[in-house]
Amino acid sequence: MKTLYSILFFTILFLYSCSGTKNIPEGDLLYTGHKIDINGEKTSRSERKKIEKSLDELIRPKPNRSLLGMRPGIFFYNLAGDVKKEKGFRYWLKYKLGEKPVLFSEVDLNYNKKIIQNHAENKGFFNVKTEADSTKNRKKVKATYEVSLNYQYKIKEIQYPNDSTSLGKEIAELKKNSLLKLGEPYDLDKIKAERARIDVKLKELGYYYFNENFILTKVDSTVGNHEVKLWLDIKETTPEKARKAYHINEIYVYSNFKLEQDTLQENSTVAEKYKNFTIIDREKLFKPIVFGNTLNFEKGDIYNRTNHNLSLNRLITLGTFKFVKNQFKESDTIGNYLDAYYYLTPLPKKSIRVEALAKSNSANYSGTELNINWSNRNTFRGAELLSIKAFGGLEIQVSGQNNGFNVYRFGGETNLIWPRFITPFKVHTASGFVPRTKASITYEYQLRTQLYALQTFQSSFGYMWKENERKEHNLNVFDITYTKPNKVTDLYKQQIEENSSLEKVIQKQLIFGPTYSYTYTNTMHTQKKNTIYFKGALDLSANATGLIMGANDSNNPKSILGVPFSQFAKFETDFRHYLNFGKETKLASRIILGVGIPYGNSDELPFIKQFFIGGTSSIRAFRARSIGPGTYLDTTN
Repeated sequence: MKTLYSILFFTILFLYSCSGTKNIPEGDLLYTGHKIDINGEKTSRSERKKIEKSLDELIRPKPNRSLLGMRPGIFFYNLAGDVKKEKGFRYWLKYKLGEKPVLFSEVDLNYNKKIIQNHAENKGFFNVKTEADSTKNRKKVKATYEVSLNYQYKIKEIQYPNDSTSLGKEIAELKKNSLLKLGEPYDLDKIKAERARIDVKLKELGYYYFNENFILTKVDSTVGNHEVKLWLDIKETTPEKARKAYHINEIYVYSNFKLEQDTLQENSTVAEKYKNFTIIDREKLFKPIVFGNTLNFEKGDIYNRTNHNLSLNRLITLGTFKFVKNQFKESDTIGNYLDAYYYLTPLPKKSIRVEALAKSNSANYSGTELNINWSNRNTFRGAELLSIKAFGGLEIQVSGQNNGFNVYRFGGETNLIWPRFITPFKVHTASGFVPRTKASITYEYQLRTQLYALQTFQSSFGYMWKENERKEHNLNVFDITYTKPNKVTDLYKQQIEENSSLEKVIQKQLIFGPTYSYTYTNTMHTQKKNTIYFKGALDLSANATGLIMGANDSNNPKSILGVPFSQFAKFETDFRHYLNFGKETKLASRIILGVGIPYGNSDELPFIKQFFIGGTSSIRAFRARSIGPGTYLDTTN
């Protein structure tokens, strides 16, 4: 019985500590939140719910988080005590796991009243009345806001500029797709969005110096019947140059701009003309075609913000420049013209990176790996990226029944990426991302002592491009893989007799054909409730070759250089859905589907193309190929 009382006593003590009121300063109270009461018979229930939800987000400060009436964040904050160092366990406990108590002295009721009133009026509820009070309960206090709403005013009429100037006509023409609709509630945020929309559209039409603050909005709420009349007009104080549409005149590119010296004063002898560009670079680091493929402006084009941003994005995504700066200045010529200036500071041309890794796994393997990566960001003066990688490593089985089955691995990889499409015909993309052409060659040698060795050669050539930040394509025109086994031991041959599926590992493989993948994602939009990721991939091997060579009998396969080639079609999809509950919480769901169809020259997919589940990069609780597709069971153990 004493034990029960002790447990009960310490439970009550813990709950009291978690309530958060233990260390509240004398004369102050713990702020536990607020309540908003919306009164208004002249508004519908849905309108009241909507305005209550929006008001709730505006009230400051936010109270401490609670769980079943307890506030564990305050408990951990107090438990950590005074923390003098900005690191360590106590700092983590106090400021990461814990929460500072929110005190009533930090709450400004009058400020929140004004916020409520302003927001309600901005949503069309004019003449709002608000009252603020607080309710004390021991050492806790809760704020109460009472809001009395009148009718929500609707839009009766909208007037756009009707003057004869080119700017006035352009704005009047834009009203066709206006965000403001007759009969909808008055909403200041929507009016601001409409002004911003007009500004964006005018930027596309050459009005470089215009901005949304030059649009004046007037509201008349005296028209009766709880309606308003809106006027959108151009301010009289709008500068003359903001009323004009501009064209592009000269385009200057400083492709080797140095921040520490005045490269702008270099004389005309170092300037090079290319099409409509003037390139200033004494060292001639880049071929002019780099900027011909990157900049979306040409002389005589009307200025527009889309080409402005596309040009900047392309220069940045080249991956060659450390800093990219752009300016537009009025030309000295007659008429409305702008000169464009691009100041580009290159990154170091060459770099080398060395990585040394140590690793171990649950199969009693320990080892090390060394990677050396060398890259050149401007190989042929065309912003091409050449990267060469050499790697080597070993894994030694330090204990266990198979002691001595060590793994040695070494090889190299070379990639060359051009920042454009390399094709027999000219291809132009209007994307803000630079399209790329990639050629790759890889060799790897893997030796498993007492078992076998594998040599793998791989080569590919293809294209990578993004339509926008959400959609990405990857097309390999050809992707060749050749695998050759050697040094197969008698021990491994014996294991093959006991488990025939092991023979697939050491079969010669020749796989070639096109591959394509498409990726769509909107997961970068963190404010959305639902976001998705989708990737679909298609892998076709030797389809045309098999047709030409008449490969239709897998029992008598055709060969190239003495190696039977694989013939198959394979399709994979990876779909993920994310349900966001807040800034730090989301529910992720994932579906992976795949179909592989061998035919003609093959009766099964090559070993390296087969589906399997398990292992370090899949479901780690299971060994590779011990669950799902591709499963095999070793009956000898």
